[in-house]
Amino acid sequence: MKIVIAFISIIMFSQVSNADIGKETGLEIPRYVSLKSNDANIRVGPSKNYPIEIKYIKKNYPLKVLEEYEEWRKVEDFKKNIGWIHKSLISGTRTGIILSNDNKTIKLLNTLEGNIIGEIGNGNIVFLEKCKIYWCLVSLGNYEGWIDKKNIWGVKENEIIKINFFQRFEDLYWKSVNSLRKIQKDF
Repeated sequence: MKIVIAFISIIMFSQVSNADIGKETGLEIPRYVSLKSNDANIRVGPSKNYPIEIKYIKKNYPLKVLEEYEEWRKVEDFKKNIGWIHKSLISGTRTGIILSNDNKTIKLLNTLEGNIIGEIGNGNIVFLEKCKIYWCLVSLGNYEGWIDKKNIWGVKENEIIKINFFQRFEDLYWKSVNSLRKIQKDF
């Protein structure tokens, strides 16, 4: 038992020591956040005295926090624009932008590798409800479905978001339902 506890402690310590920690918040850097309002300015430096570089007009727009300085956060958007934003303008709500290499729509699935239930267009902002290693459950309005994580800007490659113990059972249930539907279609 002691060996197991020691092993778990070593793994946890090594993951924490590899992550950069923000000086102001104690949160991991880099991390993803989103805009709280439809009116936010990105400045050249960490103060209102610096000129505005970019003006965002889309609430929930995802940004990546790169640095922290007092009340300001250095951020980057999916187009690689970098600047400083006041912390009062950002939220921890996780969103992402749908990206496809060929500007085609991305298929939404009812479960991992399941049936297609819809499509979502390139450039849409979605809420990240859950993420596994390779897949994310996203929502947009009243629609919700799983998409391949490689088509989302706003989530780290191996990041897991809001996955609990029962997710495996839910995945197994939907896999069974999808298999039964495919068998029914064949008859």
